[in-house]
Amino acid sequence: MSPAPVSLYNTLTRRIEPLQPLVPPRVTLYTCGPTVWNYAHIGNFRTFLFEDLLRRWLEHAGYDVFQIMNITDVDDRTIKAAREAGKPLAEHTEPFTQAFFEDRDYLRIKPAHVYTPATEYMKPMIALVTRLLERGVAYKGEDGSVYFAIAKFPTYGRLSQLDRREIKVGARVASDEYTKDDPSDFALWKKADAEDEAVGAAWDAPFGRGRPGWHLECSAMSLEEIGRRFGVHTLDVHAGGIDLIFPHHENEIAQSEVATGQPFARHWVHGEFLNVRGTKMSKRHGNFLTARDLREQGVDAAAVRLLLFQTHYRQPVDFTDEGLAAAAEGVRRLWEFRNRLVHLDKGGTGADTLSALATQLRADIATALNHDLNAPQAVAKLFEFVRSANRDLDRGACGAATALAAFVEVTGLLDVLPTPKQRDPALESWITERIAARAQARKSKDFKAADAIRAELASRGVEIEDTPQGTKWRMA
Repeated sequence: MSPAPVSLYNTLTRRIEPLQPLVPPRVTLYTCGPTVWNYAHIGNFRTFLFEDLLRRWLEHAGYDVFQIMNITDVDDRTIKAAREAGKPLAEHTEPFTQAFFEDRDYLRIKPAHVYTPATEYMKPMIALVTRLLERGVAYKGEDGSVYFAIAKFPTYGRLSQLDRREIKVGARVASDEYTKDDPSDFALWKKADAEDEAVGAAWDAPFGRGRPGWHLECSAMSLEEIGRRFGVHTLDVHAGGIDLIFPHHENEIAQSEVATGQPFARHWVHGEFLNVRGTKMSKRHGNFLTARDLREQGVDAAAVRLLLFQTHYRQPVDFTDEGLAAAAEGVRRLWEFRNRLVHLDKGGTGADTLSALATQLRADIATALNHDLNAPQAVAKLFEFVRSANRDLDRGACGAATALAAFVEVTGLLDVLPTPKQRDPALESWITERIAARAQARKSKDFKAADAIRAELASRGVEIEDTPQGTKWRMA
């Protein structure tokens, strides 16, 4: 069975296009990962979450996705941070790499099939620089570093739609990150200096001892993985944040395509920025949030996911306390609906309208996500389904099992149900005993005692509901 057709906005062509993998149903997906000089912030995770949903939906649609994510553990920032901390590079970056994995798991992001720490791919990086030197598009500068001559790549600038008249012929940029008005030759390999040597960030190469430029790393790692595993030199999808379009992704295209003679990626997908309380996140503005800040505050990952999925990945999202609280309330409503379906002992006596609603939900979700991963529309259709199903359940409708199956399928894709609380056998035993005592008090018409037990349960976060099938309880 062929995968379902999925269309995505392609930054390269500036239009929504059908996804056309090289070898369907396989999709090679490269996602730019964290730079582990510090903890990843929530803006980084906005990108990682949209990429997570993209992968989940492609897999659901029938594609065999192979995801690669890089770990940037050597670049200007990691070296500077290690030097300031007085530690070797590896010793400084390792805790932040592990912290990223912990934050990934907290936010329920599916692990990539392979993570590529830059420091483990020096051989492919050196080979790539060698190839570019041999092809005459790279040269060694008087400073001892190796640069890519962008004037020798005629299509440079097509991803970012850079005006080629702005290119500064002969000018060089050694920094990993530079401004958008510096379309100049960029460093592929940086000659080692005292700071690099001090933290152990220097490697021997035929063209001089040094370290890779940031832009080189992603090309070398992705080409190494897809070449070794699948014998290809073109990614099906390359994803990341819009801040990476220029210069990072533009430079990746140039060096990769000169080296292989093949298109580097068939489809480029970029997510927009995240603002905090209406302002771009920065330590200067005092609104810098990391994923672990949220975790330590006890924020449920489901609420974070729901909040971010309510805005399209190509639109800026505003992360506010009010928005997060509203998302948490939405997650609670979803959980209550799920429990209502689960606890129905038998179907109603009315018409089976729930099965039709379930069919419509699946169709609506497919329509939304197949068209440029329209998560806000998918979320809206999910809550529309919950409202309609609750109304029909109130009327005694049949088909609860079918409705539950569709609901679980969709909420599993978005992963927006609350995190189950860890079971406390002692607490559960106490709750059971108190509910039994309350039932006995009510049977004896000692309503004052029954009310006191309800208050006692509530004081420990236990909500109870009397139903024809008995008293149900849940943790608030």
